[in-house]
Amino acid sequence: MTAAIKIENLNQFYGKKQALKDINLTIGTGMFGLLGRNGAGKTTLMKVLSTLLPKSEGRITVCERKIEQAKEVRKITGYLPQEFSMYPNMSVYEAMDYLGVLSGLSRQQRKQRISELLERVNLKDSRKKKVKELSGGMKRRLGIAQAILHDPKVLIVDEPTAGLDPEERVRFRNLLCEIAEERIVILSTHIVGDVEATCENIAVLDWGELIYQGTVSELIGRAEGSVYQAEISKRELEDLKKHCTVTSMLTLGNNVMVRFLSEEEPFASTKPCAAGVEDAYMYLMQGRGGEHGCSDSY
Repeated sequence: MTAAIKIENLNQFYGKKQALKDINLTIGTGMFGLLGRNGAGKTTLMKVLSTLLPKSEGRITVCERKIEQAKEVRKITGYLPQEFSMYPNMSVYEAMDYLGVLSGLSRQQRKQRISELLERVNLKDSRKKKVKELSGGMKRRLGIAQAILHDPKVLIVDEPTAGLDPEERVRFRNLLCEIAEERIVILSTHIVGDVEATCENIAVLDWGELIYQGTVSELIGRAEGSVYQAEISKRELEDLKKHCTVTSMLTLGNNVMVRFLSEEEPFASTKPCAAGVEDAYMYLMQGRGGEHGCSDSY
């Protein structure tokens, strides 16, 4: 059986509004990043792939199963939605055990699988805690545990690190990478750092359209030669923002160390620098709205 998701000519409508436009994409084993700003269509695509939303047009197969075979697809798919809630008054173990029953696992299977998963997501010592007593990061890790309880071939996670502190975000990313060694993991996010830290292959959605698919390094290559850095005054910064896309800045007393996009060196004190994922993403998105970099009038 081929471990791949194949999407061909997918169009999705909400009434007259088109949320996805002619999406063609193949996703294989490992971590795959789906990047895009809020409202780009990422959640709609995740819901279609997890069979929570019937597709409008097109063809989708999940590990050689047609998406219309919802029951069969759900058997091999785990899903962690952006808004995750789970039996708040149950203990961690009780909630997992109940979900195991719903998944058709035997008592022995549940006992072994739940124990293994709680240890893997670092919740073994919290097994008796009520779900409502868990921190945000712990709830997300519990969400991953429940999503892979039935050992799916595909795991779909939607905006999983939003709202997590930096330490918990790193822990969560590492967990996803471990899980992806043995299955397809789709990470949908608007946080560029999540993709940079975990994914080699990515796709970028914008207003329902697939505007990029390929490797992270290929995306970075598009922005090479268009990223500059300069130390300028705060007054100069305001002027720079009117003409250039600023990708990052660091305050240095009365001055600012600023990083920005431009097709050519706009003034003498700038220095070219290597592009990063954040720069490349901004370069790609900027191309959707006009010319890259600084305007000629700067």
